[in-house]
Amino acid sequence: MQASEFSYHLPEASIAQSAIEPRDAARLLVASTLSSHRFSDLPQLLREGDLLVVNRTRVRAARLHAVRHGTGGTVEVLLTKRVDETRWEALLRPARRMRAGVVLQADGVRIELLSHPVNGVASVGLTAGGDIEQAISVAGEIPLPPYFRGQLDDDERYQTIFAETTGSAAAPTSALHFTPQLVSELSQGGIRIVAVDLDIGLDTFRPMADGEVTGHVIHREEYAVPAETAAAIDAARANRDRIVAVGTTVVRTLETAVAPDATMRAGAGESDLFIVPGFKPRIVDAMITNFHAPQTTLIVMIAALLGDRWRTVYDRALAEDYRFLSFGDAMFIDEFAR
Repeated sequence: MQASEFSYHLPEASIAQSAIEPRDAARLLVASTLSSHRFSDLPQLLREGDLLVVNRTRVRAARLHAVRHGTGGTVEVLLTKRVDETRWEALLRPARRMRAGVVLQADGVRIELLSHPVNGVASVGLTAGGDIEQAISVAGEIPLPPYFRGQLDDDERYQTIFAETTGSAAAPTSALHFTPQLVSELSQGGIRIVAVDLDIGLDTFRPMADGEVTGHVIHREEYAVPAETAAAIDAARANRDRIVAVGTTVVRTLETAVAPDATMRAGAGESDLFIVPGFKPRIVDAMITNFHAPQTTLIVMIAALLGDRWRTVYDRALAEDYRFLSFGDAMFIDEFAR
């Protein structure tokens, strides 16, 4: 399979540049029937007994505007991954004159380069007068997707209502459509919601280079499956209820954490699972997701779950002016390719 097989023309005008309000007013395309709905119609599209699994990660205020000690030069530091208590991976802009030992300051956060940048990425040490996460939240900004040029009235609009565990550089965008009222209606309809954690990195936006898909090295992301979530999934499957993943990150988490006997393993780990055509899900029965950028690992996952029909679905969405990418509309993949 060539990466170019997962490309399509995405007009600039189809990329959502604003957040729709209310959240559940976004449109929702059902893949099996190509029928159009509002996201608020979800309770009518799901079945009693369905178990929704969401990613409760919270986006970190990871973009720091720093000043270089001694020169006063400005540097943007984008924290991409926490390695341990004090060390992080970070993307530096500009990185050309950065080297190990350089010290930066960002509103109470001291940043020391621990390695020379490679492709702009370096290991950095962070210290502050108090709790480092609190200091970062004060000094930093929420990093919005690179293709989003709009403005948000409130940074919380790029957080889901389920967000609890800080650790991501990007939001699990398919869950941005949920509202407390919608969650209440789902509960009243016998549809349950449980959560996992997966820390989303910036590589989620990275397109694949031309060439064989199998040659693409997919990013590793940390995940955790709470014991109560694993138990709920096992109970639902025993009862033949559907497991509906809300987003690509949940699919990766669940299909990574499944045990050889097809039960869910609780606990933490790392996922580098690359879901490509031919993959057969062992846990997930259906999926809610946004419309993704061409030639990315995300669109490859959609092709794996929908088969060749993915192009028909995307063509319909484009023809009917659905909004694409992070702040765009959603799709309900209610039937996977066999």
